[in-house]
This record gives sequence, C-alpha cells and structure tokens, in this order.
Amino acid sequence: QVQLQESGPGLVAPSQTLSLTCSVDGGSITTSYFAWTWIRQAPGKGLEWVAAISWDGIPAVSTPLDSRTSVARDTSKNQFSLRMESLTPEDTAMYYCARVEVDTLLRWATGRPVVRKTGDYWGPGTQVTVSS
Repeated sequence: QVQLQESGPGLVAPSQTLSLTCSVDGGSITTSYFAWTWIRQAPGKGLEWVAAISWDGIPAVSTPLDSRTSVARDTSKNQFSLRMESLTPEDTAMYYCARVEVDTLLRWATGRPVVRKTGDYWGPGTQVTVSS
C-alpha cells in the first residue's frame, strides 16, 4: 500500500514562497510508469492539477502556473517537492500530493478534469492559506 503525506507551512504571507514536501512510503518514486503529482482545490472550486515529476525525473507544470512554480525530487529520501513563488490569496487551497499513472497526468495536462480514480494514491492534503 502506497502512502503519501504532505508537509509544509499552513500560512504564507502574500508575495512569499511556498514550499511543500510529499513523503512517500510503500513504493519508490522511481517505479515505472507513475507521475508524482501536486493537485490543489481552492474553496468552492474543483480540483486543479499544479505540477508533477515523472518516475524518471521529468518535471511538468501546469501552464497557468509555470512562470512561478517548480517541482523536484529527492530519490534518497523518496520525497518530491513543490515550490511556488509570489503567492497571492488566490493560491489559498488544500494541496494534495498523489501518485497517478503517466497517462492520467497527460489527460490532465491537456485539459481533462482532475478526478480521483481507483489505483491512484493520494495524501490527506494540507491546507495552505495565503494571508497577511
């Protein structure tokens, strides 16, 4: 059973940088053919794909966020991370990390709705609030 756990600050001031880490147990982040993914859900809105890093280390970021967002991994710790700069209150959301199939990520990246499906593994989520 793969387990994911997000960690990071719950409150970030506007214009500051958010750093989140996802720790993975029960499976290696280098296992083919999965994408280790960040998803968020703002209050009253649907799920939004943010960024991902593939099993072989290739990063991808959602186009609306790519100017201020990056994703990385630490295979020695079996973790991957999200960094988002220049936060605004519109970035307030529940942030999830998840393991999905690469095909799923490709569908999301081309505009298909982000939904959970059997076989995916998600963390419980961490609330991030952007406020002064």
